[in-house]
Amino acid sequence: MNHSSPLGAATTLAELAEDPHPRLALLRAAEPVSWVTELGGWLVTRRDLAVEVMRDAAAFTVDDPRFSTARVVGPSMLSLDGERHARHREPFVAAFRPREVRQGFEGFVEAETARLIGRFADAGEAELRRDFAGPLAVAVMREALGLRGTTTDTVLAWYDAIVRAVAELTAGQVAGAAAGEAAYARLRAAVEETVTDRDATSLLVAAAGKLSVPEVASNAAVLMFGGIETTEAMITNALLHLLDHPDQLALVRAEPALLDGAVEESLRLEPGAAVVDRYATRDIVLGAARIRRGDLVSVSLTGANRDPAVFPDPDRFDVRRDNTRLQLAFAHGPHYCIGAHLARLETRVALRRLLERLPGLRLDPRRPAAPYGLVFRKPPELYVRWDVSSAGAVVS
Repeated sequence: MNHSSPLGAATTLAELAEDPHPRLALLRAAEPVSWVTELGGWLVTRRDLAVEVMRDAAAFTVDDPRFSTARVVGPSMLSLDGERHARHREPFVAAFRPREVRQGFEGFVEAETARLIGRFADAGEAELRRDFAGPLAVAVMREALGLRGTTTDTVLAWYDAIVRAVAELTAGQVAGAAAGEAAYARLRAAVEETVTDRDATSLLVAAAGKLSVPEVASNAAVLMFGGIETTEAMITNALLHLLDHPDQLALVRAEPALLDGAVEESLRLEPGAAVVDRYATRDIVLGAARIRRGDLVSVSLTGANRDPAVFPDPDRFDVRRDNTRLQLAFAHGPHYCIGAHLARLETRVALRRLLERLPGLRLDPRRPAAPYGLVFRKPPELYVRWDVSSAGAVVS
């Protein structure tokens, strides 16, 4: 089939994983809905078209046997649309509303952040993705779900295997599928143990009153998957952006209220989830592209978030940008991220406390960091240094 997408035909998945922004800019300008041969589907890079796809679940659905997450964990709120999607999502919504997030999680997030920083505050250097951002995200999700019989390390291992399986399936590989399925089986067993225990404070037990146990398990996997991946990436990417832009970091230090702007701007520049997949339910025209029923339509959140028609000078990190909340890092429409408020809370607390507790916090020049990933983007490692003379003395 001739899709008339010469730029898409020349686009490689390796390029999109390594440094996608130059290629996405070319696609957005010339082929905003482009058939990418290596992807085997359409890639949408313009913000207005991205919103159109994510808003219209009737024309662009997630409910397709090819949807990679569902292939690992089964049907869930992430892979269903319409009434079935609403039924799976509704039991979890209330716990993640803004007021409930503040009341239910802020104290825990503060305490866990302080505990984690205390483990390395006197060292003068650390790798903050694995030593801090990941463990914080895992601890918060364990608290949110109330999982029985688990530790941070076991949950992190399950999560790693599930994420790897989803990423490999998205890229057309199957090597990690078995490990992902095994990790999910262990998570499902922990969910069943939790639900059987009938702890009235558990979100999973409450959900079991409206969903079957397998349905609770698949949605718990999605919540864990999204909560850990999104938050770990948010914290790591935001730290990288701030520390790599000393002028913007100085603004945040001088005006702490700008921390919110820094978080949103980091989400805009480098969303942790780079793409979301949909499948066309009928023949349809999107932009100048004629999409066939059943075609894969991948929305590049990374590309949409740097659309110059919406964000002037889109490659610049600007904590004072006045419309940064228009970023699409948490998607849009019926599948807007249910845990967005919790992820924002964790990231704000994490950044604030790291900057307070670690004087002179800076990137380690010996170990440069850069985001990487086709589906999920963050630095594989983020090494930092700070002045140890007073690092452990600051308490707030």
